[in-house]
Amino acid sequence: MPKRFNLLVFDWDGTLMDSAAVIAASLQAACGDLGLRIPSDEKARFIIGLGLDDAMAHILPELDPAHYPRVAERYRHHFLLRDSETALFPGAADTVKELHAAGFTLAVATGKGRRGLDRALEATGMGPYFHATRCADEGYSKPHPGMLQELMAMLGVACERTLMIGDTTHDMAMAQNARVARLGVAYGAHPRHGLLAFEPVACVEGFAELRAWLLAEA
Repeated sequence: MPKRFNLLVFDWDGTLMDSAAVIAASLQAACGDLGLRIPSDEKARFIIGLGLDDAMAHILPELDPAHYPRVAERYRHHFLLRDSETALFPGAADTVKELHAAGFTLAVATGKGRRGLDRALEATGMGPYFHATRCADEGYSKPHPGMLQELMAMLGVACERTLMIGDTTHDMAMAQNARVARLGVAYGAHPRHGLLAFEPVACVEGFAELRAWLLAEA
C-alpha cells in the first residue's frame, strides 16, 4: 500500500518521552526557589513545548525578562535531579525503529533546547533513527511554523507529504501554520478537546493506538 506521508515529525516531551509530569514539577520547584508565584499543574503543563521566552511570558507575565535565565537555571537543576524518572512511553522505541525500517523519514521538532534533546537521544539510543531534529533554541518556537519548514526543506519533503505528531495545541498550531497534517496524542500534556480544535487526522489515547494508526494509515 503506498505511503500517505513520507516524513513523520514527532514532538519529544509528552509524545515519545513520558516527561510531562517531571517538567511541570520542575518548573513549579524553580518558581518556589525564587519566591515566584507557583503555577498550577494545568498552567505548568500548558507551556510544555514552548521555547523559554514564550513559556515564561505566558506563565509569569509579571516577571522581567532579564530574570528568565535564573528561572531556566533552577528548572534545569530540578529536571536533572529527576531525569532518571523519565523514560520513553512503552512501545515508543520499537515503534520508531519499525517506522524507520519501513522507510519513513523521521524527525523531531521540540521545545527542548539542543543540549537537552541530544542528552535524551543519547540516553534512549534513539538518535540513529531520526534523520533530522530541530529545537526551540535554534530558531522560532512553536507555534511558529519555522521548525517544520526547516525540516521539510532540509529533508526535501513537501508539506502535503509531512505529518506532525504531538501532544500539545502548540504542536497542532505549528503544523496548521505550516500547512501540514497533524495527529494528536491525548496521553501527554494537553487535553483531547484542545487537540481536536485543530482538526487533526486522528487523535489517539495511547501509544499502542498511535503505533497502529501510523502503520495502517500513514
